Amino acid sequence: MLDCTGSAPRTGERPNCGEEEEEPGEVLADVDAAEVDELLACFKRYRLRSKVEIDNVSKDFLCWQRFGRNVEHKGPSTQEPEAQSIGWGQGVDHAAESAAQGNGHGWEWFKDPRLDCLGYRGIFPANSIPPLVESDKEADERHYLLWRIENGVAEGSTEIPKGEAIPLEYNFAGLNAISFEKGCYIGQELIARTHHRGVIRKRLMPLIFVDENGQELEQAVAPGSEVVDKESGKKIGTVSTALGCRGMGLLRLEEALKQNSSLAVKDNRDVRVKAIKPDWWPAEWTQVLEQQSAVA
Repeated sequence: MLDCTGSAPRTGERPNCGEEEEEPGEVLADVDAAEVDELLACFKRYRLRSKVEIDNVSKDFLCWQRFGRNVEHKGPSTQEPEAQSIGWGQGVDHAAESAAQGNGHGWEWFKDPRLDCLGYRGIFPANSIPPLVESDKEADERHYLLWRIENGVAEGSTEIPKGEAIPLEYNFAGLNAISFEKGCYIGQELIARTHHRGVIRKRLMPLIFVDENGQELEQAVAPGSEVVDKESGKKIGTVSTALGCRGMGLLRLEEALKQNSSLAVKDNRDVRVKAIKPDWWPAEWTQVLEQQSAVA
């Protein structure tokens, strides 16, 4: 919930700008563009008689991302404890605080709550360039997509299939997207039980597509392709996203991380697949499998 300048969040309060009557609060939601209509319908269905207006403002605002190794958040949190607990807004880039205000909003970059390497994200007017964006460093969305793929972070219903994806297999527990203290959400018992058992056999992993000589192959693999063990022909997983020579896939960890494993694309055995364990993965995600492999 934003205050009268657009700064946020005022957790649990309605904004009060010093006037006799409180102005209504405003929340801007950054969501998957493909799901906007369905989300609006859901919100309006449960609005009931609440005095809430819900609109699609995607023509008025755009989401921007400042990402890369040189923008990782290292400073202490500057937001309220409740904001920290939900992740979003737990770090503000103060270099942008002096930026000009417009349309009643104050524009700031907020730390992406998933990973430090994803940098900062902000919602800005569609007709303006955000603060700290230099023309020679502005890139199209393909660069950000490649950065996410290399770090194994999925986004949206295309990469995270609705009704099919298991949150723990898509690494939500390491992306600040699941609370194991909060109760009463759909699938809570299954997610909590699986988490505390500590064994997730499949995970979404970054992939590199190469030929038999180790040279990277561009546009050689399509999403939906099966990844198999080249020797046995056993299915290891499926490619969910592909861009150039990079991709992401939901793979069985035991086979994907096995030493001297030889993975290939089922319909094109000449395309080898390298599965990468991201640096940000907690050690416990693979410890059990590594211990089992050592015993074997």
